Amino acid sequence: MKILVAPLNWGLGHASRCVPLVQRLLDEGHEVILGGDGDSLTLLRKHFPKLRYVYLAPLNLRYSAGRRQVWAMLKAFPQLIRWALQDHAMLKAILREETIDQVISDNRFGLYNTQTECVYMTHQLHIMLPKGWRWAESIASRVHARIYAHFNKVWVPDYEEVEKSLAGELSHPKAFSIPYSAISYIGSLSRFEYQSPITNHQSPLYDVVAVLSGLEPHRTLLEKEIIARYTGKEEKVLIVQGLMSRPNTRIKRGNITIVPYMSDAELVPALLGASRIIARSGYSTIMDLAALGVKDKAELIPTPGQPEQEYLAILHNKNH
Repeated sequence: MKILVAPLNWGLGHASRCVPLVQRLLDEGHEVILGGDGDSLTLLRKHFPKLRYVYLAPLNLRYSAGRRQVWAMLKAFPQLIRWALQDHAMLKAILREETIDQVISDNRFGLYNTQTECVYMTHQLHIMLPKGWRWAESIASRVHARIYAHFNKVWVPDYEEVEKSLAGELSHPKAFSIPYSAISYIGSLSRFEYQSPITNHQSPLYDVVAVLSGLEPHRTLLEKEIIARYTGKEEKVLIVQGLMSRPNTRIKRGNITIVPYMSDAELVPALLGASRIIARSGYSTIMDLAALGVKDKAELIPTPGQPEQEYLAILHNKNH
């Protein structure tokens, strides 16, 4: 089969969880085409440099610098609609040029077409809203369901058993019955699945490893906060900025080392060796930490005003 895989460009999480998916498809003998925009597509291309790729509609959103994002998201709503319509038109144009047997869209709302099988991947069957807007969560979740009803299948990257779930109520809604029958739970997706087990890694090079991602300005704000926290301290600190488009240069400031990004082969031993990990409580990050067995030593910090991450931080920080 010829399959187009296209993640949302909203931080790096959607792309990183597509890495094991693409690898599985290649192992099964399928032809895979990468699709997307921005750093998200760059990450996939770095993992799979020999694969074809197509550019899709760009999405350039920013959060508010404050702790509340409701108005920023409401203002961005027309942009999101235009972006989805552009994606829809671009997929239609691609299908005029060649036959694609399946499209796998990780939260790209507009990537559906009746000419081929279209799969929508999301862990947010239940949409969480900020305090004061909780009354609208059921409405938002039903609107989301209306969107993915355009797709032939919906894949949820989580475990069907509630007790094993990493996304909790996000992927296992309690408040309403989902009006859609083609939903499948496909298990956790981590880009570290294909890393060779490391049992005898060297003594840790870093005491603290911070892995950053997400929209600006909060990615930069967290980076500055970590630098301020550890400057001049005894701990050796590594900050991975999550900036795929930057030249991969290493900056050393006393006890702090800063790199734009790391390959998985470099990052895995750093995470395994660290005594503390700092990261956003994004779902893909949680799947990666769980895959490595290091979630218990992670300080998960939600992006301000992002209820999904606030919920996941509480869910996974509750035991330590």
